[in-house]
Amino acid sequence: MRIGAVGSGSADYFSPAAKRAGQDKSGQADPTQVSPEVQREVQRLKQIDQKVRAHEQAHLSAAAGLATGGASFQTVRGPDGRQYAVAGEVQISVSSAATPEQTVAKAQRIRAAALAPSDPSSQDRAVAAGAGQLEAQARAELSRKKKEESSTTSPVEQAAQPVQRTPDRYGQKAIAAYTQAGISASPVAADTYA
Repeated sequence: MRIGAVGSGSADYFSPAAKRAGQDKSGQADPTQVSPEVQREVQRLKQIDQKVRAHEQAHLSAAAGLATGGASFQTVRGPDGRQYAVAGEVQISVSSAATPEQTVAKAQRIRAAALAPSDPSSQDRAVAAGAGQLEAQARAELSRKKKEESSTTSPVEQAAQPVQRTPDRYGQKAIAAYTQAGISASPVAADTYA
């Protein structure tokens, strides 16, 4: 699943006139002929590039072993001839793990990775919601397994299992008296005399 789709993905971030203004034959900006409009456009593209790269880095940092590769970026060529990232994404594995317990932990990591940037996109929120569903399914599976395990114990086996009790106030006093008298106050003795 992809997380981190930042930007519109459109390569039309500057007007054709701004693109041509101030460039030499190689497409590189001629610093002596750069108009204020081109300078503003380059500055805007630099800000977008920084935001996109920081967004994707936040996903990668939180994804740890879930990312199936690095971040990929969609770029545009600025009026200065440089490439600027205007959109990006990180591919992460959103499949179930081997056990329901592992799936719960994995789903929590997926959600954390999807929501890691300070400004999660709608795609990031959709991935986080999907992780929530994956976690809920795994928790339901855990609950079902526990219920099956408790129902497979026969009533005779349940009756044969010792009942663990905490000594009441009188039992605690009795344990204290035995302890003072030098008699061991082991939990078995507490259960016996409680």
